[in-house]
Amino acid sequence: MKAIFLGTNGWFETETGNTLCVLIKTAEYDIVFDAGSGFFKLDKFIDGTKPVYLFLSHFHMDHISGLHGLSKINCKNGLFIAGQSGTRDVINHFVNKPFTVPLNELKYTAEILELPADKDMIPFELDFLPLLHSDPCLGYRITVDGGTVAFCTDTGYCENAVKLARDADLLITECAFLPGEENTEWPHLNPETAARIALEAGAKKLLLTHFDAARYTNFEMRRDAEIVAREVFPCTSASADLMDLEV
Repeated sequence: MKAIFLGTNGWFETETGNTLCVLIKTAEYDIVFDAGSGFFKLDKFIDGTKPVYLFLSHFHMDHISGLHGLSKINCKNGLFIAGQSGTRDVINHFVNKPFTVPLNELKYTAEILELPADKDMIPFELDFLPLLHSDPCLGYRITVDGGTVAFCTDTGYCENAVKLARDADLLITECAFLPGEENTEWPHLNPETAARIALEAGAKKLLLTHFDAARYTNFEMRRDAEIVAREVFPCTSASADLMDLEV
């Protein structure tokens, strides 16, 4: 499978990128983590021949604003939007008039799944756990095509992130804070703490993303974060929009 980073900023989009969205292309499914403004690029990478599974970590705007673009993508084999309990009410309110085209007016079938109640409707191996954030937020772990990807964004250091990342082929974490920065009232990861999670979990590779746009104002700062993280976990890379890698 292949991971394609469609949006790598946190909070708002700038010349460094769109807000968070990661596409995981597999043999049978197109799997998407979060729907920030990077989601608008999705139509360039999917053709509707596979069902699309979208996993939402939480409902902050930089993770769902791209849902306004649902009417421009081809999901003729179905779109399944999965998230925490309460996702159905939030999405049916947000993806609706007067904000955007309602789900029931799209040219394809779109279904909302709530976890854990609807987990049996996911046709591949999936785990999810709550993360440490200012609002309820889920981290995910999928195993498809013989590979495992963990996705942990908008979180401070927590044991659930380590559990989700255990022995993963690829761990994708946020890196909203600058090196050395901490804030217990608004939990996020700095590069060294993200690397600590990867190290403790025994992950094979770490990709940093969700760089706070107000803090990381250029790509050199992302490279600095990568260098700091590599001191803890050598197999670390900083993501950029449209970067892709084989898992």
